[in-house]
Amino acid sequence: MATTLKKTDVAVIGLGAAGGVGVLPLTRAGLDVVGLEAGGWMTPRDFAPDELKNNYRGWPQAIQKANREVPTHRPNANAPYSPRAAIHPMMNGVGGTSLHYWAQSWRLNPWDFRVVSEVTKRYGASRIPKGSTVEDWPFGYEELEPYYEIVEREVGISGKAGNLNGVKDPAGNIFEAPRKSEFPMPPLRGTEFTDRMGETAKKLGWHPFPGPAAINSTTYDNRPECQYHGFCSRGGCHVQAKNSTSWSTIPKAQATGKFNVITYAHVTRIEVNEQTGRVTGVTFVKGSEEFFQPADVVLLAGYTYENVRLLQLSKSKPFANGLSNNAGQVGKHYFSHNTSWNVTGLFPFDINNWYGLPAQGVGVDNWADDNFDHSGLDFIGGGLLWVYSDRRPIAAASMSTFGQAPSWGVAWKKFIKENADRWNTAYIQKTTLPYEDNYLDLDPNVKDPLGMPVTRITADFKENERKSGEFMQGKMEEWFKAAGATRVQKGPAGTMGPSTHAYGGTRMGDNKETNVVNRFGFSHEVPNLGILGGSVMGTSGSRNPTLTVQALAWRTADYLTKNWKSIAG
Repeated sequence: MATTLKKTDVAVIGLGAAGGVGVLPLTRAGLDVVGLEAGGWMTPRDFAPDELKNNYRGWPQAIQKANREVPTHRPNANAPYSPRAAIHPMMNGVGGTSLHYWAQSWRLNPWDFRVVSEVTKRYGASRIPKGSTVEDWPFGYEELEPYYEIVEREVGISGKAGNLNGVKDPAGNIFEAPRKSEFPMPPLRGTEFTDRMGETAKKLGWHPFPGPAAINSTTYDNRPECQYHGFCSRGGCHVQAKNSTSWSTIPKAQATGKFNVITYAHVTRIEVNEQTGRVTGVTFVKGSEEFFQPADVVLLAGYTYENVRLLQLSKSKPFANGLSNNAGQVGKHYFSHNTSWNVTGLFPFDINNWYGLPAQGVGVDNWADDNFDHSGLDFIGGGLLWVYSDRRPIAAASMSTFGQAPSWGVAWKKFIKENADRWNTAYIQKTTLPYEDNYLDLDPNVKDPLGMPVTRITADFKENERKSGEFMQGKMEEWFKAAGATRVQKGPAGTMGPSTHAYGGTRMGDNKETNVVNRFGFSHEVPNLGILGGSVMGTSGSRNPTLTVQALAWRTADYLTKNWKSIAG
């Protein structure tokens, strides 16, 4: 029988990028908050620069709950399963994946909030891809902009404004939406190679710019600037220059005296009152013991897959198909970012990519969203071209030989020795839309160690995403060749398996028949249940989701503090 703990005002499930931000406005408003985190606390001593440990053995070394419940995947309901990944793309720990992510921190553009309206107005309703369930967001960029600004300041974001109150600056991204203030820190420094790519882009008539990052370019909040040591991807920061919520917002919440963290808490159910249908708290397992944490309000912030899975597992008399799922929308409108169709260039000179980090680079936004005329094209949306500095020994030795050498032997060794630092793979994020036959449900056969089904992804990229991917590959090939690449290799399309950029499943919208949560992130069916994370987003844009997830989390928490009595009951 579960041990009942002392009741709290708010229970937050997951203390990653979303939950780790949401707790700060709650505690500052005087609410008592308990954070339930499946991982533990980590310190800079845990973050040794180690490619083998970080990138191939699933750092951190402590047993990860996430790795025991990696989602299964099939491209469609009639297709066989794809090979199951050994390591989950996300991680558990106080700070979540913000401990080892790339830390790119982009705002969405206004078009991303109004895809249906903007496409219909410019090209006609027939241009919305067949089978897509995309909807306009229930609000526009201007409503989220103040929260973007708050999070950029509280977390610590470096970058260069390209549109400051309507005044465009070519040193930044001239295609970005208007910002009310400059970034808290200047952008990360460039490298010889990213500078070369930037100058090449200008010669092509494009508009290059440094990207925004949750990484210190100067001392910020008493944390030092980035050391550019080259082990940032899937690695924590041993100097705390990467602004994970574990040392940006969470310590500030703790300083209020209103925040209690319970680590290694494996949440199994969100409980409800069967008479009222309201949530009453959270059941979790820690070690061999089961506990119940009562709360007036529950905020679910466990990443897209776990948000959906916990709702689907939390069945009760009022919610026979899962919590907040009487309209059958939990798990629907799922999609992950279209980051396949990469491009790799081979250059006749060393590009010195051994040091740096993925967020240190140069971007081109000319073909993102609707920044260009699609009248003569057969797709909507576009992509962000991103060239960055990041290389480690094992990855370098695993490079393609571009058909110039065998994959083993003396000739291979000679090729690798000459070319290990002469190639670069661009990161191209492209617009992805939700479709009616892309969804998440509970796998009927695969279970976690507690005997609970894992999430099953049924999803694949559709024709619109494939055409935009091919288009963006062509632009990247042009850029690499103009910069001196002697050979260019295009990557395959891939499929929509587990991803760090997963969206939907608990979509936000005014229509309760097609969305799980309302415009403020609270369930249409359960008034004291809020959901934080990419699962509430209905479009992806062509950039990383983290900053938007965090701005939405702050907005939901802010709404809760201002409407406490009506929500908490």
